[in-house]
Amino acid sequence: MKKRIWRVLLIFFVLLVIADIGASFYFYNVAVSRSDKRFLNDDPGLNHVPAVKEINWLEEMPLKDVSIESDDGLKLHGYYLKAKSPTRKTVIIAHGYNGEAKEMGPYAQFYYEKLGYNVLLPDARGHGRSEGNYIGFGWKERKDYVKWIRYVIQKVGDDSEIVLHGVSMGGATVSMASGENLPKNVKAIVSDCAYTSVDDELSYQMKRMYHLPPIPLVQSTSLLTKIRAGYSFEEASALEQVKKSHTPMLFIHGDADVFVPFKMVYELYNACGSEKELYVVHGAGHGMSHKVDPVGYEKKVTNFLSKYVQ
Repeated sequence: MKKRIWRVLLIFFVLLVIADIGASFYFYNVAVSRSDKRFLNDDPGLNHVPAVKEINWLEEMPLKDVSIESDDGLKLHGYYLKAKSPTRKTVIIAHGYNGEAKEMGPYAQFYYEKLGYNVLLPDARGHGRSEGNYIGFGWKERKDYVKWIRYVIQKVGDDSEIVLHGVSMGGATVSMASGENLPKNVKAIVSDCAYTSVDDELSYQMKRMYHLPPIPLVQSTSLLTKIRAGYSFEEASALEQVKKSHTPMLFIHGDADVFVPFKMVYELYNACGSEKELYVVHGAGHGMSHKVDPVGYEKKVTNFLSKYVQ
């Protein structure tokens, strides 16, 4: 009788392991691999689609195609927009998950027309015209941004003054980059609606979108990601990176954000080891802060940058 019970338990355990492995491959393909993400189009937490006229502003600009090679041999594409008047100030703008560089038109327009910056708009690995068959959720991209920073210094000059500005996954990217050994040319970082870590965000989405407990699915998908993409969800932490930051940081978040929980901005802000400021946009959902209050948003960013960029 005991042998039969143990046999049943063993079969049950094996079936659970098989189911978990199968689910891990499913969630890897859904979340991490470079694949169709149209399932996000109907997500009520993602209610911002860039207007055609916003994207068209960039289309009318004299953009130059530029590229770098990542540390792991990927060709990464970007667009460079030279300022109207010669300047040593450049902003590097990071787009969000499943986005592309040209969706960041409103931010590029602000820096170009109102602040007089050069603008660099990279396509993140696995997005747009950049190579890559997986998404790094900001962790792999943080190293890419160090290379983009060095590209700007080489292009503009050793006296370059550089700002990093990212939204959503882009916000996490620049937050993760903040913990690297950045050149002193990087004067300030603006992180808009970033998540604390990939593990935190995907655990939250597992419950929110699929109504499933994060354990063990997130952990097993993380292991598969480590094998296939070279990083785990646990190590991909903006929270740990901002603790090491020496660069002034402005954290922005909408208090109506249900895709990246609003509370995460306080965790990032409190953990940040450098000079910092916090800006909350009331009534703004995920990635909507600039659209909800463009005047207040641009005023806050302008005032913040004026302290560090000459």
